[in-house]
Amino acid sequence: MGDKNLNIESEIGKLKKVLVHRPGRELERIVPDSLKELLFEDIPWLKRMQEEHDAFAAILKRRGAEVYYVEDLLKDILKKTSVREKLINEVIDQNPSSGNYIDGFLSEYLMSLNSEDLGEALIAGVLQKELNHMERHRVLTDYLKGPEPYAFYLNPLPNLYFMRDPAVTIHDGLSISAMATRTRKRESRYMSAIYENHPLFATCENKKFYQDTNFFSLEGGDILVLSPKVVAVGCSERTAVQGVEELAKNLFNADLGIEKVLAVKIPNNRAFMHLDTVFTMVDYDKFIVYPGILEQIETVVMTPGGKDYLLYEWADSLKDALKSVLELPAINLIESGGGNPVAAAREQWNDSTNTLAIAPGVIVAYERNERSNEVLCDNGIEVIGIEASELVRGRGGPRCMTMPLYRDSF
Repeated sequence: MGDKNLNIESEIGKLKKVLVHRPGRELERIVPDSLKELLFEDIPWLKRMQEEHDAFAAILKRRGAEVYYVEDLLKDILKKTSVREKLINEVIDQNPSSGNYIDGFLSEYLMSLNSEDLGEALIAGVLQKELNHMERHRVLTDYLKGPEPYAFYLNPLPNLYFMRDPAVTIHDGLSISAMATRTRKRESRYMSAIYENHPLFATCENKKFYQDTNFFSLEGGDILVLSPKVVAVGCSERTAVQGVEELAKNLFNADLGIEKVLAVKIPNNRAFMHLDTVFTMVDYDKFIVYPGILEQIETVVMTPGGKDYLLYEWADSLKDALKSVLELPAINLIESGGGNPVAAAREQWNDSTNTLAIAPGVIVAYERNERSNEVLCDNGIEVIGIEASELVRGRGGPRCMTMPLYRDSF
């Protein structure tokens, strides 16, 4: 399996190593007033969510994948003083705070924690009342805003269980996402710190194809590694066109053997947040797609035109583009919902097309999307269904919840 622990040259090679986040206390810190800001539509039930996530992870392990937890890796690197100081400073710099004075005692509080508690605080957030024990002068915000029962000095990260978004493995390196929303920016900062400092990645040469500090947004749910030579990237609500171009240039210049980047423009719409919410790969020549999107997609094939510029070729359709770049005689776009537009729309909202391939023709999908799963089975795909009454509340499926680190090549 090599010593780099990173090898992703497809969406469907047998999954060997994967990074996830088990939902934690950060989910219990969502209140109705913060739903929109934290990108949720409803209040989740954490206990049931953890049970569902544990069952999902157990399936991955039974099918031969080594499962790593991002919270464990984060706590590992925080044992080193220089890393904790640097990361705390970066978190404070990014934090929409109430001024330098509050930044100061928030930093003091975080530095006082051991690595276990600090890792928990960086994910679950810090309530104002958690710092009431510290001796400090009161400031105007204390008088005008406090004491609110759920006022935070550091907001929680309830979306972190969607591990696909903050970073993506491409070949033997990472694309660290520049997140579109302020709520999620700390997630990619943590991933960058883990990649730079954790022993798991010690031999990976810190190879990055995108940085979380880049100006243009680019999120992992929009990146699909279709083959060793082809990557697809969605231009979406969360990923800027300029970010797609910048990633393409970096991939071409990295001498990975990537020859084409497929830019797929989807509507700027919460319902179609990322490319993988409407389209995922399930076998060598098979994809599941939300049919309501097919007439709205624009597809461009990008190839290198030199070190600093790209060549563009417009495709007539997504299907034609896939046939061309994958050099296949035919492509099967399996339409979710089983041909029923009402079922397709309902099940797409519940992530019917956000499937995770764990081997060619073998996927994990939400059990609740019965019609979509049935049509996948009819097309020769083995569907492993998982319960998701609570996991689904965050608007993401099995692919969203995983960051594959290593897949077998094929």
